[in-house]
Amino acid sequence: MSDLVRFGVSLEKELLDKFDLLMKKKSYTNRSEALRDLIRQELIKKEWQEDEEVAGAVILVYDHHKRELLTKVIEIQHDFQKLIISTQHVHLDHHNCLEIIAVKGIARDLQKLADTLRSIKGVKHGTLSMTSTGGKI
Repeated sequence: MSDLVRFGVSLEKELLDKFDLLMKKKSYTNRSEALRDLIRQELIKKEWQEDEEVAGAVILVYDHHKRELLTKVIEIQHDFQKLIISTQHVHLDHHNCLEIIAVKGIARDLQKLADTLRSIKGVKHGTLSMTSTGGKI
């Protein structure tokens, strides 16, 4: 960080005590790092809300024995191929698979992809983990 700026923050003692406990629980070494992460998190949320180019991962758990499910997952991935950077398929056990799909694109398009995949019959759980492309944070 070339332009490090120091500034003061006033907080109620009770709020600061709670922040310090949270900071320790999450293994931050100091308040500055914890505050930087909170600020970055809000800036990333803003990127998603303003429908900017963002990145993320769609994570699915499904029963691969479910008829036609894998075919549908692959067809949808082909339909959204411009958004997909990479996929990883993991066999969790005899019935369950974990699919991790790295994505990059306009926020609403990534959300649509995640919603479409989650809605397939046989998908047990699906989530979209949101992050930034790094350019604005």
